[in-house]
Amino acid sequence: MTRQLTTSCSNKAATVSRMHLGAAMVTPMRATYRRRTLSVKAQAPPFDGKEKSRSANLERPEPVVPSAPLPPLSVSPQPAPSAPAPSAPAFPQPAPGSLFPTPGEPQWPPRRAFTAVALANLGDSLTDVGRHLGRMVTQPQCMIQKEQQLLVPGDGGRMRLRSSTKPVVLVLGSGWGAHSLIKVIDTDMYDVVVVSPRNHFVFTPMLPSTAVGTVEFRSLLEPVRTSNPCVTYLEAECDNLDPNTKVATCTSSFAYEDGRRPQFEIQYDKAVVAVGEQPATFGVPGVREHCFFMKEVTDAVALRKRIAEKFELACLPGTSEEERRAALHFVVVGGGPTGVEFAGTLSDFLREDLRKKYPALMKYVKVSLLQSVSSILTQFDERLQRNALETLSRSGVEVRTGVRVVGVTRAKVQLQGGEELDYGVCLWSAGNAPRPLVKQIASLVPDQAMATESSRIPPGSKLCVDSFLRVVGATDILALGDCSLVLRNRLPATAQVAGQQGAYLAHLINSGYNLGVGGYTQPPPYQVVKRDRLQTATDHSAFLRWLATALAGGKDRIAMGAKVSDALFRMDAPPWIRVHSEALTHAPPLDRPSRATVCDLAAVSAATAAAGGADPAAVSRAVAACMRSVAEEEEAERQAAEAMEVRYWDRPFEFLNLGIMAYVGSEKALTQVEAFDVVHLKFTGALAFALWKSVYITKQVSFRNRVLILFDWMKARVFGRDISLF
Repeated sequence: MTRQLTTSCSNKAATVSRMHLGAAMVTPMRATYRRRTLSVKAQAPPFDGKEKSRSANLERPEPVVPSAPLPPLSVSPQPAPSAPAPSAPAFPQPAPGSLFPTPGEPQWPPRRAFTAVALANLGDSLTDVGRHLGRMVTQPQCMIQKEQQLLVPGDGGRMRLRSSTKPVVLVLGSGWGAHSLIKVIDTDMYDVVVVSPRNHFVFTPMLPSTAVGTVEFRSLLEPVRTSNPCVTYLEAECDNLDPNTKVATCTSSFAYEDGRRPQFEIQYDKAVVAVGEQPATFGVPGVREHCFFMKEVTDAVALRKRIAEKFELACLPGTSEEERRAALHFVVVGGGPTGVEFAGTLSDFLREDLRKKYPALMKYVKVSLLQSVSSILTQFDERLQRNALETLSRSGVEVRTGVRVVGVTRAKVQLQGGEELDYGVCLWSAGNAPRPLVKQIASLVPDQAMATESSRIPPGSKLCVDSFLRVVGATDILALGDCSLVLRNRLPATAQVAGQQGAYLAHLINSGYNLGVGGYTQPPPYQVVKRDRLQTATDHSAFLRWLATALAGGKDRIAMGAKVSDALFRMDAPPWIRVHSEALTHAPPLDRPSRATVCDLAAVSAATAAAGGADPAAVSRAVAACMRSVAEEEEAERQAAEAMEVRYWDRPFEFLNLGIMAYVGSEKALTQVEAFDVVHLKFTGALAFALWKSVYITKQVSFRNRVLILFDWMKARVFGRDISLF
């Protein structure tokens, strides 16, 4: 669904034209009363962070359909016109160098209601189903095309992407956002290249379950090549991305026998940055060397192995009680969803399985959850926070709030104030930090520094994007997920947000619209197209014209409705949208003078009086001839201009919040649902746990994963969790 701006002159304000008179008596004096061609000083969008103006000549040239994507606007200033410029628009103008409109200026495109967003997402889902079914038919053809060598030798000893007949979409990452995009993107329109050091997608909310053996690791994975067999996957890491040359430099994750890692370059047309974030240590010494994280499957595998090792060490003869207490003290730093869910699942594992295998060691076991602020699960309602605290305490988890970790050694966790805790395993889930690629891209885009400053975040910590998820100040670069920040609309760093953003960007890319430059004072993604077949057929078919006229209630109503609709759209749009559309289509501004203004009655009367006078009937005939000639020229221009139109993508990304949930142990969970702006539901206990399990099983990315997880749950319930050490 896009808003269309058609360049038909009948849909615009009255066109300024040369004056033609039918009366012979006033023809020699035509230059006396003809107005000069009007030039209007139009507000140019601040594409370079600077305010510009241009002199727009309102004589309409022949329409030309551009053969290549046009920049937002590039018009050199011209001398100021002799005629007075029309008054400025009534609504506020963006300040010079601003990244988004000032408070009080109407948002464009306007924000939609929850119901409208839900219905639009439902329509997109139906489209995706059709695309998946079509991909099953075209998959053999994709396999044949991929038999060709993708990389060929390039300059400087590097490999480069071979020439492609289709535009190249480069996707960096394989997390929630990238995976959602890969599943939906149209590989018939684009050559999609995915670069990531991880060749699979992982269902990260269930990583705590894999760390204790409730669910097996491979049940949460889906390889990238399985997600979409028609995309090209390269297991490498992007080291550098140049927004100016549109070249990404990548290094392989693997090395040859001599230690050399292959490097290659990818020339892209559109790039999607979905690299996520890495665990943040906040400069605390010893965290990266001695703590475990919960970001990848390898983290969960290592954590599961370390838990088993500590129990085997504690049960060995000769181990003192102090050593056993230290080895079996499990410390979790961070009271967010990841830390709370791991503490809850670990307490279940200790109580339900390890108690049966190591009964003599249970008196030494201790689980501590450390949180620097005064509460845990700050994303939830206060009542749910208290419920989570009580549930964890009943499960045997010691929750300490208001404590800050200042150092971690091989055997101790150091707290602010001098207290030290002996520990055996420490999980760090205190926050995230940007990846080097995000800092590198932000350093090459000057507008990013101003955007981060206005958002009060450190420079290079996020890629600031507009409501269409375009990187502010960059051309044809999109960013989503944890590595991005939507200006004026901070979204939670959750898998739900990243997944919706990935699907949204896939539909935007599939539309074929020009992305342009990112920024709130930039035109939205747009497309300059020829008229569709139905419009052309209506011009050549009397029956279709009659049918359209009958349905709309008459020819005059059709013309007036089109004119009013277009005028309202352009008046409602910000000035940079109006100027952009008029520059692409050569459409006259809305504030052009009317025909009566063009056919200057005073000039006609003065000219006839200077010629010796004329009767009122002759003057009326001259004016009527002038009006008629202007109307004829307008009609001629309309017929010539109707072949082209500009379409703007008027669906900014809007997060459809379906709620949040967290498992807190003892088969109890928290669920907070907010929908349709009026529904506010909060569940706790067993009911919330049942909802938690049903949502997690239905949100799996494939039928295979659902079956595997169901079997894992059944095995854990019947046979218990596996404690094998290998």
